[in-house]
Amino acid sequence: MYYGRIWCVVKPGVGIPLILGACATASLIVHIGVLTHTSWYPAFLEGGKNKMHSAIEAPATPALASAMTALPAPKS
Repeated sequence: MYYGRIWCVVKPGVGIPLILGACATASLIVHIGVLTHTSWYPAFLEGGKNKMHSAIEAPATPALASAMTALPAPKS
């Protein structure tokens, strides 16, 4: 390991929690930034409907409606 001597200077009991804490803090900052600076992410978390689901629920053409009724019901 190229940087293996770092543990001669910094004790692993201090260095490892410091590294893990820095990674967790950076991840939290990025997630908060995405949550507060985008408009689509809060809507995604709310479970908003997209265009594909609306098309399946209300078919636009009669041919599609008859094809949808001909399909067997999904098993739960």
